Amino acid sequence: MTAMAHEPIPAQDDTLLEGFLALETPHGFRAELIEGEIVVTPPPDGDHEDHLSVILRQVLRESATDMDSSGHKGLLLPAGADGRPPNHVIPDATLAPRALRLFRGAPSWMPGDGVAMVVEVTSTNPLKDREAKRLCYARAGIPRYLLADRDKATVTLFSEPENADYSGSHTQPFGKPVPLPAPFSFDLDTADFL
Repeated sequence: MTAMAHEPIPAQDDTLLEGFLALETPHGFRAELIEGEIVVTPPPDGDHEDHLSVILRQVLRESATDMDSSGHKGLLLPAGADGRPPNHVIPDATLAPRALRLFRGAPSWMPGDGVAMVVEVTSTNPLKDREAKRLCYARAGIPRYLLADRDKATVTLFSEPENADYSGSHTQPFGKPVPLPAPFSFDLDTADFL
């Protein structure tokens, strides 16, 4: 009897990553790999897009530093310490200083280096935005994470990433301004969220 050559069995995390990268979602749906879980989100509702538009209009108009923005940029971010595959996250908005031209020539999934702020507006899975994505962004060293939480009617700016989370946060109810430090250097007006 001859010995049969066996192909190595892929690790579960490798299989998960391969399955995620091969995933085909319906038009408008967004697939992300967050903390070892594939998350598929349906197209956002109108209020979600209105909140995002309010934020982006102000950032692009009022920021002390000229900013580029992307609403569909995939970020390849470090995994947690548990050996999971890297996180593949698509923020509602990614902002970077225009002088960096960070998005030009970038692959579909780029690292978070040079990103000045990511923005999320809660939708169908607010817990992912509040916790899992926050930790992903902090581990990647993204200096600011702005979360418009529609269920809580608050806007939170997370800052100072350290030890796999943000050590600073400033929360305001909808209607109150949220100070955005340099390189933005203006107060975000949230009155239109009411």
